[in-house]
Amino acid sequence: MPEYLITFNDEWVPEHTAEQLAEKATAARAVVDEMLAEDVLIFSNGALDRSTAICGVESVDGKPVFTDGPYVETKEHLGGFAVVDVPDDETARYWAGRLATVLDWPQEVHRFPRPGRARRTGSGAE
Repeated sequence: MPEYLITFNDEWVPEHTAEQLAEKATAARAVVDEMLAEDVLIFSNGALDRSTAICGVESVDGKPVFTDGPYVETKEHLGGFAVVDVPDDETARYWAGRLATVLDWPQEVHRFPRPGRARRTGSGAE
């Protein structure tokens, strides 16, 4: 089955209070639990923003050069994501729609051109 990446950009999310974010997290966890029950979720995580960026890295003369924080020229930040293994685009759109609805944040769907590789199987949420 194809694998899809469902993401949202942190720049798309307006400022929220801690209480609002907690409510959104609870709602999103319910959808993630549905994905687990349907056995379509490969991996999910979120709560990413500028403050969680450890470093940027680029190749200079064939060697990695690290900079503290996010890459300086980048304005967009990945806020969260889910990787799902579903049979078709329509099913990926369904799950992205569920997340967009419960979070009230736009989502973006990407189809990977081929299956990915993983170190291990399982959600790690056990």
